[in-house]
Order: sequence, then C-alpha cells, then structure tokens
Amino acid sequence: MKPFFSFVVPCCDVEAYIEECFQSILSQSFQEWECILGIETSKDRTEEIIREKTAGDSRFKIFTSPRTGSCSASRNTGTDMAQGEYIIFLDSDDTIADGCLERLHEKIMANPGADLYPCAIVVNNEINGKSELRDNYGQDAPAELTGSEAVLYLDRRLHGDLCPMLQLTVHRREFLVDHDLKCIRGLRHQDSEFSPRALYLAKRVVPLHEPYYLYRIRPNSVQTKAKGADYFMKDWSTITKSLLAFYDKISREEGFDARVVQCWSRQWISRMNYMWFSQNAQRMIPREKRVEWLNYIFEDGFDSYDRMMKYSSFPQRVAAFHVRMFIKHPSLRWAAELFFRLYFMVLLRRQSESLSTSISN
Repeated sequence: MKPFFSFVVPCCDVEAYIEECFQSILSQSFQEWECILGIETSKDRTEEIIREKTAGDSRFKIFTSPRTGSCSASRNTGTDMAQGEYIIFLDSDDTIADGCLERLHEKIMANPGADLYPCAIVVNNEINGKSELRDNYGQDAPAELTGSEAVLYLDRRLHGDLCPMLQLTVHRREFLVDHDLKCIRGLRHQDSEFSPRALYLAKRVVPLHEPYYLYRIRPNSVQTKAKGADYFMKDWSTITKSLLAFYDKISREEGFDARVVQCWSRQWISRMNYMWFSQNAQRMIPREKRVEWLNYIFEDGFDSYDRMMKYSSFPQRVAAFHVRMFIKHPSLRWAAELFFRLYFMVLLRRQSESLSTSISN
C-alpha cells in the first residue's frame, strides 16, 4: 500500500541520537509511512546502528553517499525516492511528538491537496536548557493562503523573515517534483534558499499549527561548531545569487505578484548588506574576501538586483548605490564602507527608538 507520509532523514555522525529518532516514528499510532534514510560516510557507528535497527522492516529504505557536510544531497535523493503523498523532512538528531502523525493526517484530510502544510515546532536548546514553541503562523492567520499571500503574511508577522525551516512544513511530494524544488548541494543553510522559492510557488498553503516536530539545538552540531565571521560566507553568497536568479526568472512570467518584491528585498538584500558591511563584518572579514564573494553574486550582472531595487525603499536604493561602488570602484571602497557604518548606526538608533516607543505604549 502506498504510504501517506514519507520521512526523509539525512544521517551522518548521529549514533547518539538515531535510535531516539527511530523510536519516535515507530511508536506512532498512525502507521501509513515510509522512512528514507540517507547515510553519509560517518566517523562513528551511525550506519551500523541504522542497519541493525531497520533490518527486516521494509518501511525503511537506505541509501549511502560520500560525506558532504550538508543535508542537501540526502534530502534531494530522498525526495526522488519517496512514494508517499506528503514528505516530512526529519533530521536524524531530532524526533517527532507522540501521536502527531494521526493528528496531522486528520487535519490534512479535512483540507486535502494543499502544497504546503506549515506546522509548529518545539525547540529544545541543550546549550541553555530552554524550550520554546514556534509557530510562524499565528492563530489569526487565514485558514488558507496562496503562496504570495503567505509571503506577505509572514513579512508582516515576522518582519521580513521568510525562511521557515524545512522541518516546519509538511510538503506535498507532487508539488516538489512538479517544480523541481531541490536543495543546493553543500549548503548548510538550505532553508534560506529553498523555503522562499517553495513558499511563493505554492498555490495553496494551509497552516495547521500542529506542534509535531521536536527540534534539538546541541553543542556539537554543524551550526553550533561554526567558527569565524566568514564561516558561512560561501553559503550566503550562493543563497543570494540563487534567489536573485529565481526572482529574475519568475518576475518575467505572466501572473507574477509584484507585491512580494518589497518583502524579498527587505529579507534578501538587507541580509546581504548586513553580512558584508556591518561593523562586525568590516572588522572581522578581510575586504578582499568580501569583494570576492560579492563578485561571485553579481558575476552575471546587476539586472535582477536593479529591477528589485525599483520596488525598494529610498534608503535601500541608496545602499544599493554604495554596494555597486564597493564592487566596481576599488579606490572608493573605503567610502562605501564608511557609508555603511553610518547606515547601520542610524538603523540601529531607529530600531531602538521604535522599541522604546512600543514599550512605553
């Protein structure tokens, strides 16, 4: 029988966590699932434990691949292999809540066929010992949105943060396949590149508010072990370049909803400005390194960037002028950096004043 859910689980160096992950799936009351395990070459007993625990259970499907340092390749292969109607991306050091599959199934069947079903996530931080519930869609959210409506809603609610974690959302597999939605191989911040594309392309987004996913922040993960201010600069360069190319493509298509451009500019371009020109970036990342990765982002020209700026605020357009100055005029790079030091000082002051006003009211 065709499974309703397909779990796609990347696995690498998780011998301390994988059994708990398995148990959270096996103990579910709803059993119409399959679990696809992508094992990258590990330094511990990850593969041995997986093969031992899944032996004889045909619901578990295993493939192996060389170590990449990212979940992307395993998620892509797992999506291609999946037979279920809906895909759940589950990290192998995380778990799902007791009985959540039955609740998810009931909610999906009450409103079937949506491309994305955003849920809630419980974050367990093992570093500071705190837990919190995250639901990007508040209880005031519409019962159903188009993709562009979801972009606008999240922009208002989350102040421009349009990169929900892949694990927050149950994805309809046919939607992912039809749009060839894949993670870029090697990226460690897959969500920031994948989620904005998936969200906009979705025809139907149905928030479920179901706290089904238990997310672990642990001391020895890829993210928490990152060292140096420029550790993720290659990632963010690749993400920005890809998203600008995505905008360039879909903005030329019939029916493009231009309302989303300001949202994307606030997220993608503001993030790029901060990553490359904040006081911390200027102090800790050599200018030559920042020039190198900006040249990579804009190696195909500034067309999509310039068109996005037409929809942006005046301060962002002024900032864009100085980004170009920094890239194209080596002798004026000091002036562009000075502008951004002042730019972020003013921005920080305005944010502080806005917060003070909000508190006083």
